[in-house]
Amino acid sequence: MVLALVARRETETNLALLAAAPPGIECRFLTPEEALLQLGPGDTALCRLDVLQTLDGVDDGLWSLGALEAAGVRVLNPTSALLASHDKLLTARLLRRAGLPHPLTRVVHPGGSVPELELPVVVKPRFGSWGRDVVRCDDELELHRHIRSLGSAPWFRTHGALIQELVPAQGRDLRIVVAAGTAVGAISRVAALGEWRTNVSLGGIRVPVEPSEDALELAIACATAAGAHLIGVDLLPNGSGGYTVLELNGAVDFTAEYSLGADPFAAAMWQLARNVTSASEQQVFRPATLLEEPLLLEG
Repeated sequence: MVLALVARRETETNLALLAAAPPGIECRFLTPEEALLQLGPGDTALCRLDVLQTLDGVDDGLWSLGALEAAGVRVLNPTSALLASHDKLLTARLLRRAGLPHPLTRVVHPGGSVPELELPVVVKPRFGSWGRDVVRCDDELELHRHIRSLGSAPWFRTHGALIQELVPAQGRDLRIVVAAGTAVGAISRVAALGEWRTNVSLGGIRVPVEPSEDALELAIACATAAGAHLIGVDLLPNGSGGYTVLELNGAVDFTAEYSLGADPFAAAMWQLARNVTSASEQQVFRPATLLEEPLLLEG
């Protein structure tokens, strides 16, 4: 069996996953175009198309996933799962429908009225990552001024911006990596001095952590709701001993520091390989049906 990692970029995480493949499984890195030419019935494609660097959508290649499935290829992280995790407006709808804790989220479009939410709020791209263009607005004047400043941003003109209630900052968050319904890695990210965002790209640091059972169960519930086979779930402490789901990431980057007692890359690939070869997997894991239903988007 071939297990192909389908993506646009050979990131460190993608290469580490390929290197950690269990014995007996041939792993390849393929672009969507290469996957269509090289994969066939009995093969598996793990899709890790990421958010575009321009923050206005997902890497080119979603079009290939349906064709792969039609050709008899097993697709992990199908289109519905990638959109459910990368499109933060769909994420909000998905988590709300599943009854999972998530900040109240609204969308504002160019020229449209600014939705009313209790301040302070966070304004962010609908397709975003790395903490880029994520801005906290503490009062109404600051919010309206920032929305006006987004007028020239291509991602804002294409998709609008999300306005999200602020979860009081605790200076840290918890990222859990879930593979085939099992938590295989976790880390706490601590914000840099003077920074409320915890992204490592903004100076945050990774700190080893032993997540609570409640946190692990919440992350697994998010992965199941999204129909995702490999996903990152970012949780924020809510100040009451629980967590709020901040974001999902269908092409999550992680490192060996995420270990929960075993190599997280080997653990992820073992779970995925076991999942693919299990006769009962189709009944256990079903892709999210967001794309099969009318989109009743917030805003």
